[in-house]
Amino acid sequence: MGGGGQQTEPGSSGGRNGVLYTWEEVQKHCHKMDKWLVINRKVYNITEWAKRHPGGMRVISHYAGEDATDAFHAFHPEPEFVRKFLKPLLIGELAPSEPNLDRQKNAIIVQDFRALREQVEKADLFRSDPLFFCLYLGHILLLEALSLFLLWNWGTGWTQTLLCAVILTTAQSQAGWLQHDFGHLSVFKKSRWNHLVHKFVIGHLKGASANWWNHRHFQHHAKPNIFSKDPDVNMLHALVLGKTQPVEYGIKKLKYLPYNHQHQYFFLIGPPLLIPVYFSIQIMHTMFSRRDWVDLAWALSYYLRYFYCYVPYYGFLGSIALVTFVRFMESHWFVWVTQMNHIPMDIDHEKHQDWLTMQLVATCNIEQSFFNDWFSGHLNFQIEHHLFPTMPRHNYWRAAPMVRAVCEKHGIPYQVKSLWRGFADIVSSLKESGDLWLDAYLHK
Repeated sequence: MGGGGQQTEPGSSGGRNGVLYTWEEVQKHCHKMDKWLVINRKVYNITEWAKRHPGGMRVISHYAGEDATDAFHAFHPEPEFVRKFLKPLLIGELAPSEPNLDRQKNAIIVQDFRALREQVEKADLFRSDPLFFCLYLGHILLLEALSLFLLWNWGTGWTQTLLCAVILTTAQSQAGWLQHDFGHLSVFKKSRWNHLVHKFVIGHLKGASANWWNHRHFQHHAKPNIFSKDPDVNMLHALVLGKTQPVEYGIKKLKYLPYNHQHQYFFLIGPPLLIPVYFSIQIMHTMFSRRDWVDLAWALSYYLRYFYCYVPYYGFLGSIALVTFVRFMESHWFVWVTQMNHIPMDIDHEKHQDWLTMQLVATCNIEQSFFNDWFSGHLNFQIEHHLFPTMPRHNYWRAAPMVRAVCEKHGIPYQVKSLWRGFADIVSSLKESGDLWLDAYLHK
């Protein structure tokens, strides 16, 4: 088991940099202006580096004062390349008397998970199939071309326009899943190529920002369903989630909205609005961020191409109306798929759990089928995706039995649902949270 606070004196002789540390000392350095973390027993001072971290300052800061070994390996497909950036940050290592893990984490679970990672690596499950991703990109481009062919050949009547919007919504949703692949560095061996194609797919095919997406989404993977660390559970007081937050809001008499009805008004503010709001926020963020001018150029190329293609058919205002309707429908698709794996699961404050346990309590799977795989971009294998975010998605089904076996060994629930049960559980979990809030608000 892990645990800090051994009696080895910080600063005693030893280690590569001549300094040995206890977990107790490391855990003190978890503040905004003072951040240490541990990778493979080596202690690194990331206070200044966090500001330049390619994945964003927040994602690496979420592991300040903790062991980040499994997170490091999960996010970096080229660890040897990354270690050259770690060398200048090395300040020492854990004392020999210190355990490998911090905060009472289960050493056997961690050991078995690392053995599982070695198993999937030996099975070559981190190798991508270029044909799969070429065909996937091809079917998106074919849908884009089909929408224009429809208008060119049959005109802009209501039926043709509605069908065109459905085709564009499908193309945009599928492009969203494809950019997700490149954003997670799961297609090419070299991260550089993944980053470049990611900018093309999310920028030119969707009109969004790669940097903005990375900085938000990596936080979600690093600390899923953890308040103040996972931006995906920051609902800006519109919803209360899980079993802890509703009670906290109720006790404090916080009532920004009637949360006991959130399972009903979710249909009005969740699926219809999330994507339009996201696009508005990231465009504003990109415009005012020096670092994101390249992303802004890629996003503008999407809108220039879109208006060039559709203004001749619908005029400028009509083209705006069409893309707005497409975003409206895409938002429904995106919200239901991405939230069915997380909102019904455990959502709470930081518990400092090991990587396997933390990911399993925050995620669940949806049954495999050809349609479910395509419709969700293989995010029906959310468990495998969260455990191994750089694994190409076409290999999730091969990793799933191995993951399930480890979970069964340690009594960790491995949940698999039908697609419709996943959708229904979003609503039922929101109702449960709303009822908890009302009870606390009225009686505590």
